Amino acid sequence: MTSGRIRVLIADDDQLVRTAIGLILATLTDIEVIAECADGRAAVNQTVKYRPEVVLLDIQMPVLDGLAALRQIRAAAPTPVLMLTTFGEAAYVDQALAAGAAGFLLKDSAADELPAAIRAAAAGKAFLNPAVTRELLDRLPGHAEPVVDNTAALETLSEREREVLILIGKGMTNAAISAELWISEATVKTHVSRVLTKLDCENRVQAALLIYRTGLTR
Repeated sequence: MTSGRIRVLIADDDQLVRTAIGLILATLTDIEVIAECADGRAAVNQTVKYRPEVVLLDIQMPVLDGLAALRQIRAAAPTPVLMLTTFGEAAYVDQALAAGAAGFLLKDSAADELPAAIRAAAAGKAFLNPAVTRELLDRLPGHAEPVVDNTAALETLSEREREVLILIGKGMTNAAISAELWISEATVKTHVSRVLTKLDCENRVQAALLIYRTGLTR
């Protein structure tokens, strides 16, 4: 952020979506759109060329779909990627998170969620809306029955780390977890880091997905 602003690339094949996002972000003093494109291949190329702090990436795009573009972007640069999706594309969310997406936004989300998600991603945090995440996860194939596929890793967590993990699954920030557990934010950060390492998760969104799939929240 050499300009002091979060530089954003918008990749969506719908011109109206790109325009709407651009208009929202143009009203902010700490975020700027540096480029936009309409297909996945261009998204990869422009990410490498412009090195934005955050990429907003549609899932369904021509030439190269968003999931493939996400994998190539993550392989080429450490740039956080926020996926743009609709409820009808819920089945793709699992794949996007597994590929390292920093989070996802629904195209009909409230306008204030967009800058919040971008700021979180730029700060190295995952954007996780509890209500939206739970609804999307409930629509994933096989979600009705918990799939315990990482039991061994979960068992390595301490009691406190397990508490932190459950609160991550509820979409709580470090500050909120700090207040809930009566511990400092620095301690929360330490616990979160250890949890992600033990569970082999890239970010908090993947950790939340894991605990829903394993049924830990039940």
